[in-house]
Amino acid sequence: MGGMPEKSLDRTKNKNILYWIAAALLFTGLLLAGIFFLEEKKNQSPDMVIFGDSIFAKMQQEELSVGDRLQEKSGLTILNGAFGGTCLARQNIRNTMDYSQDVLSMADLTRAVASEDFLVQQSVRRDAKYYEEAVDEMDAVDFDAVGILFMDFGMNDYHCGIPVDDEENPFNETTYAGALRTVISLLRKRYPEMRILLATPTYSWYPDRGFTCEEYSFGGGILEDYVEKELEVAREYRVEILDIYHDFYPHEKMEDWKLYTWDGIHPNDAGREKIASAIADYLEENP
Repeated sequence: MGGMPEKSLDRTKNKNILYWIAAALLFTGLLLAGIFFLEEKKNQSPDMVIFGDSIFAKMQQEELSVGDRLQEKSGLTILNGAFGGTCLARQNIRNTMDYSQDVLSMADLTRAVASEDFLVQQSVRRDAKYYEEAVDEMDAVDFDAVGILFMDFGMNDYHCGIPVDDEENPFNETTYAGALRTVISLLRKRYPEMRILLATPTYSWYPDRGFTCEEYSFGGGILEDYVEKELEVAREYRVEILDIYHDFYPHEKMEDWKLYTWDGIHPNDAGREKIASAIADYLEENP
């Protein structure tokens, strides 16, 4: 019976060999390129990374945020990873998988920092443009090279009525103190040389409702309860903390909210300048 000539078989065999060699070289090239990309991706080494809520979040106008002003005053390179509306603690007490807000809590962000992988955070889309930019920037950070990790939380924990602490479970991440203990422990384990600096929330007024943070509880206590607990945990773990609650904003009368905030909570231009100056002074005095 007729068949393919021997030379044709050899040519076909050689073509197949060349094909697989080429495929192997292409795969190797892509693999090396991927490795190179991942190495190059972690190329940001800011002096400080800021985590916090809308008090520190990037401004969507042309005005400078607290982080922008701090960078100018301190000379440090700063990456701002603060997101409006976020808490230190996790709000999902039932631990269900469909609650996306918790991926922006500091309790969950810390795990992203420890693994240097913000894929989960990148899967969540927010309206604010700065959000996606900030998450992508953080995903490119080499956190081993970051000198200072700065955190300012508590205002939204207060507004959401997050429990201040859990005596039976001190690491309960759905409490303010439990989340803070967890965050500090994880960061110290993963980055033992990183400097951790906390700041308390600032004093707040609610002029449209006629009360201040000293007079009303949203379910977990007044704001000072959160402040005092943060100071207590900072002492417990020997973590640096800047108190910008006590004796910071004047609050002798209700109208004082206009001095450093534009709504009683969020700092206006003078407020952002005051906060940035306080942090810059602290860093200068405590190098």
